[in-house]
Amino acid sequence: MKRKRLVACSLSAALSITLGAALVPPHAAAQWVVFDPSNYAQNVLTAARALEQINNQIKSLQNEAAMLENMAKHLRRLDFSSLGQMNAALGRIDALMSQADGLSFDVTRLESQWRAQYPSSYDATLTTSDLARAARQRWQDAMSAFRDTMRVQSQIVENVRGDQQLLSDLVNQSQGAVGSLQANQAMNQLVALSTKQQMQIQNLMAAHYRAQAEDAARKAQSEEAARETTKRFLGTGKAYSGN
Repeated sequence: MKRKRLVACSLSAALSITLGAALVPPHAAAQWVVFDPSNYAQNVLTAARALEQINNQIKSLQNEAAMLENMAKHLRRLDFSSLGQMNAALGRIDALMSQADGLSFDVTRLESQWRAQYPSSYDATLTTSDLARAARQRWQDAMSAFRDTMRVQSQIVENVRGDQQLLSDLVNQSQGAVGSLQANQAMNQLVALSTKQQMQIQNLMAAHYRAQAEDAARKAQSEEAARETTKRFLGTGKAYSGN
């Protein structure tokens, strides 16, 4: 009796399983996923490598951006120029040199002026009054040369006063430079300022030595004119001869 019951229960259970399987749709059975640990690990490793490559690319782009930013900073121009101010100062000196009276700084004009005012010998047709007028002209030219030297000196002193503020501005620009180009441009302007001051000194020396040379030539020519005047005053000496 017990055996019959056990067989009946087994048949009933088998029938239930069979019916349950028959009632499950075919596509539902296909949705079962099989987990493959080896494949999963490989996918994780591949994803990690891809992420590392992306991070490297991001770092590379960041480095390139920083490099471009530094290049732009070093190529940034200095928004300050002292060239106009320095040229104007030199222009004022040049104007004074061009306005100089007496002997000219122009070589061609100087030659003609020199032959006229400082002859190697005097024409016999020249009168004593002519010699006196020539001597006075040389004296006036010498005085004008000394005055021109002092005018150049005064202008240089005025320029130097302006250079003090300009020098301060250029130093501040150099110290505040954000890149190599700005620093180099500020340094170039400092060098230009130094060159401009040297050119002023050269002009001053030219005016000074011109005045000294003209005064020395005037004295030498005055001595020659005095001898010529004395010679003409004395004549041949026959008038005072006992013969």
